[in-house]
Amino acid sequence: METIRLEFQPKIKAKILELLSSFSSDELKIVQEDADFNKNKKMLHARAAKIDNGTAKYSTFEELDVLLEETISKYED
Repeated sequence: METIRLEFQPKIKAKILELLSSFSSDELKIVQEDADFNKNKKMLHARAAKIDNGTAKYSTFEELDVLLEETISKYED
């Protein structure tokens, strides 16, 4: 299947949904967009830019293990 994103005026939503409902579920699946999509996209682009320009901060496996252990112990109680 292919995916497209549509932007439309709210007043035509009923017409669009009426048209789309004429297709079977094998032909068309309506997927609700994640409400945080644009926020997540912006954040990921910022992180990718840090990787590209060399300003990203990396952790060793050992540092990550310590951080995870501290986080787990904080919520175990």
